[in-house]
Amino acid sequence: MHNVSRAASAPRFWLAWVAGVALAGASVVMSLTQGIPIRDPDDVMPAYVQMPLIVLGAIGLDIVPRVLRRAGRPGAGWAGRLVAQWRGVVTERWPASHLRFALSGLAAWYLSYAAFRNVKNMAPFVHPHIYDDNLADIDQFLFAGHDPAAVLHAWFGTDLAAHFFSGVYVLWIGLVPATIAIALVWTRHTRAGEWYVTAVAVDWAVGALLYVLLPTVGPIYSDSSEFASLPHTYVSDLQHAMWDDRVSVLADPVGTHALQTIAAFASLHVGIMVTICLIGELIALPRWVRVFSWIFLVATILATVYLGWHFACDVLGGFALGAFAVWSAGVATGNRVGWRLRLTPEGVGPSVAHPVAPAPRSAPLPDRPAAD
Repeated sequence: MHNVSRAASAPRFWLAWVAGVALAGASVVMSLTQGIPIRDPDDVMPAYVQMPLIVLGAIGLDIVPRVLRRAGRPGAGWAGRLVAQWRGVVTERWPASHLRFALSGLAAWYLSYAAFRNVKNMAPFVHPHIYDDNLADIDQFLFAGHDPAAVLHAWFGTDLAAHFFSGVYVLWIGLVPATIAIALVWTRHTRAGEWYVTAVAVDWAVGALLYVLLPTVGPIYSDSSEFASLPHTYVSDLQHAMWDDRVSVLADPVGTHALQTIAAFASLHVGIMVTICLIGELIALPRWVRVFSWIFLVATILATVYLGWHFACDVLGGFALGAFAVWSAGVATGNRVGWRLRLTPEGVGPSVAHPVAPAPRSAPLPDRPAAD
């Protein structure tokens, strides 16, 4: 019992906070040595406005549908039922313990994200050499003298496939914040949510380190002629905009308000999708979710190479990064038996030595209360 209590009192998201603080420290050091200001990565609205809105919006989406469902159809006494059900749902779904869990996880996640964006922005100044030619040579070796993007263009064509893969890329952009919301707001298996959020923070921290150590820009920029036959898509506009931002930052890093976001090795698109797939398997999400995740991982791999974002080497690096993030986060959050990863039941700490039964295969991460 002593071990359980001690483990259960361990700080939530400690490795995610370590990753975020390390990234923040790196961005401060790089800012001071390179004379580049640290910027808010979101230009739509300031983070101190956006963050509370994200939190309130996610909590509202968790509460309001349940209140409306339980209150029944509008009619006599409906307002009173709404008030009563509101109090009941808030008490049931958002005790102080879960509110602290969600806010701590969200803050650690956003610190990691914001610092990651700044490190990525300043990476070309710390290590200006570009290694695209080296990775292109490795790709040629792996594909027996062929360029992997050219192979995919020959297999899938350069018309409808380009629009499909562009859609996959766009869908991925919204996938990460959606899964973070599920892990922090809608789930009530907090150990699973902590594991996933921590793994994403590790993805960003290690990814940022690789961007500094091995700078690349990706085939679309280092060999753009290879992609000249692709039709215009949303991704085409995004690629041009990102290059314009890079040129602006390299020309005047102090005067511009843009952020440089181009870096190819390792592929974080692939890395985070690998993290999602492995976490889904380890916490036993519903089969359809796991199957969809693996299919979307394959589509993401094809899209990043087909559209020129990444070399095949970047994909391999992304696989290794995503798997390492899951393993290290599993160890840090206590979701293991020895060194073997396994979801730990609620209330059981990482120092418990006896084996823990895995979650049933039908148990999903999102909460599905029987009363609703």
